[in-house]
Amino acid sequence: MSWKTVDEFLEQCKESGDAAYASLRSLLERLENPETRSQARIFLSHLQKRFPTKDSCDQCFQTYHFRIEDVSLGQYAGHNGRNKLTMMVIPSIFVPEDWSFTFYEGINRHPDSIFKERIVAELGCGNGWISIAIAEKWLPSKVYGLDINPRAVKVSWINLYLNALDENGQPIYDEEKKTLLDRIEFHESDLLSYCREKDIQLERIVGCIPQVIPQPLPLYTHTILNPNPDAMSKVITENASEEFLHSLSNYCALQGFVEDQFGLGLIARAVEEGITVIKPTGIMIFNMGGRPGQGVCKRLFERRGFRLTKLWQTKIIQAGDTDIAALVEIEKNSPHRFEFFMGLSGDQPICARTAWAYGKSGGSISHALSVYSCQLRHPNQVKVIFDFLKHGFQEISSSLDLSFEDDSVADEKIPFLAYLARTLKSNSYFPYEPPAGSKHFRNLIAGFLKTAAAIENALRLFSPRLAVVDEHLTRHLPRQWLTSSALESSGTIDSLDYTIMVIEAPRQSDLMIELIKKLKPEVVVTGIAHFEAVTSSAFVHLLDTTRDIGSRLFLDISDHFELSSLPGSNGVLKYLSGTPLPSHAAIICGLVKNKVYPDLEVAFVISEEETLFNALSKTIELLEGNTSLISQYYYGCIFHELLAFQLAGRHAPAKRNFEDVKSVDMIGFSKSASLILNNAELSIDGVENGSLIHMDVDQIFLPVPSSVKAAIFESFARQNMSESETDVRASIKGFVKSNYGFPTDNSTEFIYADNSKALFNKLVLCCINEGGTLCFPAGSNGNYVSSARFLKADIVTVPTDVKEGFKLTEKTLTGVLGTVKNPWVYISGPTVNPTGLIYSNNEMVEILSTCAIFGARVVIDTASSGLEFDCEGWGVWDIEGCLSRLNSSIKPSFCVSLLGGLSLKMLNGVLRFGYLILNEPVLVDTFYSYPGLSKPHITVRYATKKLLELREQKPSNLSDTIVEHTQILRTRAKCLKQVLEKNGWDVLESCAGVSVVAKPSAYLNKTVKLKISPKGEGSHESATEEVKLDDSNIRTVILKATGLCINSGSWTGIPGYCRFNIALEESDFKKALDCIQKFREVTLATLRLIKTNKE
Repeated sequence: MSWKTVDEFLEQCKESGDAAYASLRSLLERLENPETRSQARIFLSHLQKRFPTKDSCDQCFQTYHFRIEDVSLGQYAGHNGRNKLTMMVIPSIFVPEDWSFTFYEGINRHPDSIFKERIVAELGCGNGWISIAIAEKWLPSKVYGLDINPRAVKVSWINLYLNALDENGQPIYDEEKKTLLDRIEFHESDLLSYCREKDIQLERIVGCIPQVIPQPLPLYTHTILNPNPDAMSKVITENASEEFLHSLSNYCALQGFVEDQFGLGLIARAVEEGITVIKPTGIMIFNMGGRPGQGVCKRLFERRGFRLTKLWQTKIIQAGDTDIAALVEIEKNSPHRFEFFMGLSGDQPICARTAWAYGKSGGSISHALSVYSCQLRHPNQVKVIFDFLKHGFQEISSSLDLSFEDDSVADEKIPFLAYLARTLKSNSYFPYEPPAGSKHFRNLIAGFLKTAAAIENALRLFSPRLAVVDEHLTRHLPRQWLTSSALESSGTIDSLDYTIMVIEAPRQSDLMIELIKKLKPEVVVTGIAHFEAVTSSAFVHLLDTTRDIGSRLFLDISDHFELSSLPGSNGVLKYLSGTPLPSHAAIICGLVKNKVYPDLEVAFVISEEETLFNALSKTIELLEGNTSLISQYYYGCIFHELLAFQLAGRHAPAKRNFEDVKSVDMIGFSKSASLILNNAELSIDGVENGSLIHMDVDQIFLPVPSSVKAAIFESFARQNMSESETDVRASIKGFVKSNYGFPTDNSTEFIYADNSKALFNKLVLCCINEGGTLCFPAGSNGNYVSSARFLKADIVTVPTDVKEGFKLTEKTLTGVLGTVKNPWVYISGPTVNPTGLIYSNNEMVEILSTCAIFGARVVIDTASSGLEFDCEGWGVWDIEGCLSRLNSSIKPSFCVSLLGGLSLKMLNGVLRFGYLILNEPVLVDTFYSYPGLSKPHITVRYATKKLLELREQKPSNLSDTIVEHTQILRTRAKCLKQVLEKNGWDVLESCAGVSVVAKPSAYLNKTVKLKISPKGEGSHESATEEVKLDDSNIRTVILKATGLCINSGSWTGIPGYCRFNIALEESDFKKALDCIQKFREVTLATLRLIKTNKE
């Protein structure tokens, strides 16, 4: 220290602002040392007395580059009536002005308990006066004063000592025998970085943060564009220029938030950082200039999940050195209008352009200054959401909208978004879930499907001669069922035609029952009137009547099932709570009464007859596919929230005795349906430990790209999406044009569904309606073939040959099409499912030319395409060019329809979207005569459109991941081929998609000995059985021996050839390879044992 007296100190300060700061820093070192602290404080007292008046203080600031003066607290006095603070400022830090005084006035609008014994942080503390005032008045346990300016932090510490010690250098104690030094700390920090790094959980956050519109450089020389925190920490040092350090009090960096355009980007970042460190019951208080408009200021907080209270508002004169021309430009290019006033007394807001003109003419303009207090409405869930966003998904934060006028809507949506965020963050891929529903959700309710689909498919399962259906439930049933007049016939449609006769009936129970008694239908489907739903008497009457008649009863209670903690009375549920449901009856319930997405439907079935439940689940899987996993997540969250308040074990669950009586007198499943369901290779479920390896499903389990996760989350986080944001027509049109050269024009019909399987099945019904014959190549998707059989379509198989890769050729196609009437040809391409081979453009020209000659309707299924990895030389498809070259003399019935799905192309197993493109008007009309198609939800359409647009951008995260995944699939295909061939399989080399087919040549007609689980309680001996391997049992044997699920030749349609899905999660793929080796070992062990026994 080179000075000893006040004069010497002032002489050094006089040299420059930097010299003055160096002297003050030296003084702070003396204050920090307990041995010299008292004398240093006395020195400050002498220094202050040199400049007793305001004019002398101003002169000191100009000459010596610092000022010490009192800040009056007025009516907001601290403890023991202390009504002023002694504060120092220097040129390089923020000088207290109207903004900060208004802020302190607003803080005082809170009750005194707001800061008492709380942990508080002040952002942008400047010279520290507000932090000191808070500690002085409310006695918090700790106040952290934070500022990005290192000189501000040093001066704040000096001010702390100025107010913690009296003029004689003695500590000033409060009522708790503590000093301000016990309660306050000042730290250099970019917003809340100090608290985040130290993991300090705060209870209160206050901030008077700069709010300046960024302008184009070089007009605004201190604008810092998109600062990197690490780089900023190197730029902002004590030795930086005074001008630069002072500018930090007014800088507004572009923070990457939508609020940047209003100068609120820094506040937006402060709020989001605050969410990470604030305790659940914490409160944030911010000063907000009203120039952007009160609505914009409020929305900054509300869209981030805060409840907002305006504590205080006043007007201040617009600073003369702030150019608002940038605001005029924003108004010029957008509909937004900023908010100014003419003088302090004006009460009518004017726009920036008017304010700019008024100011230029010498007028005085002002703007509102408000103090807002905000608190998270669902703190724990909102924290999860923002934690997800900051881990690689910051670009979608502008789409987040957690503002809700209705608390019940917030109570549903925010917990779901938190669950979705947690799931997307923690899971690299979406796990396999059985079509009957996710295992987690099934612990709450049974199986999942769409209500309309449940009704139609239940009728198809039983194929009754006559069904009576509630008139409110018939709108989704095929028109042919409602116009049939086969009442005089007897039997089921197995022995007659393919049309079920449906009679519409009134919902009122007494009228419905009268009709049932007269018509004696095999199946009754009905809802229940609102006035009858309160009690169970109408339901019981329906149960008794249908049982006496011998009818199957399906009761839809969707209209009366409330997802509420205070649901209304429900007579059906009252009945079920104490009485077993008769075996002839089942309950269908569509979950549609939610607060946020009334069109997001999941339905469940309640049945106490296991065979009915299993058969209906299989029917839905075959005809509709899996229910959206995200939809199950959504309703799972609602059920979880509704059940979470219950105390476990408080009441023992009521015991209910299930009926052990089979519906022997009721109509059974149709013979054809039973046969097909038994033979179809549908999902394998029921293994409790979940140890199965699924190589038998058309799903991708590779890591989901971050862009896909972002699109899914954003689609649910958004509110009020416009029609243009969810209209996928142009995107799909461009996609099929660039990938397949498929022709579209203004007359082309685009049809969308939850998945391509549902669309395919509607096409099958169109084929049946035209009296057509479906022609499947040997080597097709087994589920599609089974569903066509279930729908009773006429089917022929077009033979294929291993030499041609089991692909269609002109010769084989001609041989079949010449023998069938009204042919419909199904083609999987460019990538063939299941073989993984590719149809080249030349091969397609040949196939389509052949089909045109015979007037066939062609359905090209592209759902398995988009992941080609060894496709050099196959050529990009040009279907439009092919069709234009066909001879004009082709039969008029010839047309080409394009069927597709985007799950594989979007590289995920959860975002499902099916599309169908029809160019034949007659076919369009026929298609729409079959209602009940489940359309993609608005969130799916939004995410799909976003990803299709992103897919066209190269490079992008999505396009890079597609390349990465195709490389993985190439490696997997080669690896699987090596392992299979090593273990006795003949492999057809794959070059695209997620499937490989192989023939177990070394195992067919061999005998395998399998262990059988012990039966009966107390039995510990493991029995064995010998099985001779063939195409019909290879799947079951491999499953029992190894836990590996594959598809057999009955699914692939190629005798002897099994299908393997290679797009598994990495560890599961390795386990699958081990299972293949294990099966070989089991087989060899059996052969050795048999040989030994013979010897």
